[in-house]
Amino acid sequence: MNKSTLIEEMSKKADYSKAEIGRLLDLTLDTMTKIVKKDGKLQLVGFGTFQVKKRAARMGRNPQTGKAIKIAAKKVVKFKASKNFL
Repeated sequence: MNKSTLIEEMSKKADYSKAEIGRLLDLTLDTMTKIVKKDGKLQLVGFGTFQVKKRAARMGRNPQTGKAIKIAAKKVVKFKASKNFL
């Protein structure tokens, strides 16, 4: 499912236009992104938790040449679904 399909499904269940739902979805995702960037964690009870984790630097391989390369450390967002998610 992609964003437009999600908006279409939501518009079938709500008394809002697709444009209104699209704006609300954009606002929700933007707000969630800002919270995770600022606080490092966003917990939605009954849905799951988004949390920033640090990934350590590691060695990898270039698939074309097979040559070893160093992959830098970085931050990634992990999602853990709640028990009620599925």
